[in-house]
Amino acid sequence: MRKKIVAGNWKMNLDKNQALALTNDLVDTLCDLPEHQRVMVCPPSIHLSSVVEVASGSKGLEVGGQNMHQARSGAYTGEISGAMLKSYGVNSVLLGHSERRAYFHEDNSLLREKVDAALAMGIEVIYCFGEILEERENETHFDVVSSQLQEALFHLEASQWNRVVLAYEPVWAIGTGRTASPEQAQEMHAHIRSVLTDTYGTECADGVSILYGGSVKPDNAKEIFSQPDVDGGLIGGASLKTEDFMAIVAAMS
Repeated sequence: MRKKIVAGNWKMNLDKNQALALTNDLVDTLCDLPEHQRVMVCPPSIHLSSVVEVASGSKGLEVGGQNMHQARSGAYTGEISGAMLKSYGVNSVLLGHSERRAYFHEDNSLLREKVDAALAMGIEVIYCFGEILEERENETHFDVVSSQLQEALFHLEASQWNRVVLAYEPVWAIGTGRTASPEQAQEMHAHIRSVLTDTYGTECADGVSILYGGSVKPDNAKEIFSQPDVDGGLIGGASLKTEDFMAIVAAMS
């Protein structure tokens, strides 16, 4: 059975005290999780050490990175490597988030390198991808998403997919207050799984968790998560408030 996952992306938010307070709240609130569920937070890298330390006493709260460089080490001022993440006990990382693509010009070719670097370090990849509004309106969204998958991930062996989670982000629904309908989310997630099936077969495709990352909130999480190909969510703003985040966690089935 593939895992249900709720992952909170804190982005560039919270100072040290706020990050620790939120982590402590989550640790105090999170109950024992069923075997098929995972809960994760992805804080800014400067907070990783502190958050990992607090989360280590929890009943299942995992900590992931928001990004990593493709090189193991070197003269890359301001960057963070997979080896650094591992040294703090961080075993998952977001790659390809829409903000990294838009503001830092990360393309599928670069992300392919990052994916390989992460997997080589034994780090799970949460690969983010999705279309912008123009691409949805001109009805190229399925082609765009297929290309983002194929160009960055389809060189992998089937056996490597047990360390890959997909996070579909309709970019037009991130931070805009707009949300894809549950039916739109399911339609795209089903397409994603069909593309995986065509290349890797049904067994592999059925084992990959596909998260929805477009303005999930407590009031829409249950309906979105109830779709057969939606395996949880990558949560932005709502992950910064314990009550909201835990309500979304509770919406997992």
